[in-house]
Amino acid sequence: MKYEYKKEPELYTPIMMRIISKRDLTPDVRFFQTVPKEEFKHLDLDYKPGQFMMLSLYGSGEAPFSISSSPTRKGIFEFAIRKTGKITNKIFELKDGDQLGLRGPFGNGFPIEKMLGKDIVIVAGGLGAAPLRSLLLYILDNRELFGRLIYLYGAKNPQEMLYRPDFFEMLESDQLELHLTVDKGNEGFEDKIEEGMVTHLFKYVNDIDPKNTIACVCGPPVMYKFVVNEILKYNLEKHNILVNLERRMKCGTGKCGHCIIDYRYTCIDGPVFTYWDVIHMRELI
Repeated sequence: MKYEYKKEPELYTPIMMRIISKRDLTPDVRFFQTVPKEEFKHLDLDYKPGQFMMLSLYGSGEAPFSISSSPTRKGIFEFAIRKTGKITNKIFELKDGDQLGLRGPFGNGFPIEKMLGKDIVIVAGGLGAAPLRSLLLYILDNRELFGRLIYLYGAKNPQEMLYRPDFFEMLESDQLELHLTVDKGNEGFEDKIEEGMVTHLFKYVNDIDPKNTIACVCGPPVMYKFVVNEILKYNLEKHNILVNLERRMKCGTGKCGHCIIDYRYTCIDGPVFTYWDVIHMRELI
């Protein structure tokens, strides 16, 4: 008997995706663009920026990855995957046309409905540019629904900067105020990339209305404290500071406890939290 797939995807049943393109973003991070196989294209696969998916590879297991694409671009799912272990090593061996399983979306994502009409400040560090790319593309695709858009991105060096060609192209756009920096080593890129920590870029965040501004932050744990301290200097309300804690997740449903920090599960209470949520969170702020 042939199985009839429902219109809504099942939470615990992966749907099969086909890789249509891939490229290296850094020496150990690869970009994958996928689409559902023909028999799954009728499913409603909507999601919010900031949510994540469980990607699986038969015989190797599954792992969570943030969605880098925007839901405005229907039928396409993009991921930036760092090569870190057994599953990701196998994923890096895949070629165009090969298949991956996908479950989700999981997590709460960014509260887009509360961000409409607001000025948006996005601060990314390192691999944090991957989940924030979904939000960035969503805003750019719906530019008339948002106010001023400021994007600050810092990486260790130019070679570790995700989506570098895309960001260089965006530097010429009048749709956002983009500023890039690296910890050190910007030789040859001085006209596009500054040198210093990402907090160095806050000198460009001027004349903002704290009552009408939302800040969104994602990066390595060590970054949050310093970035949030900078944002607080602008007198933003704490519930308008959003942090994406894309880290340590495993099952995606709050069953394994792998991602728990204090009393919160990153996979179901997050990965997007307000500053109020994390103000006393151990290991973070």
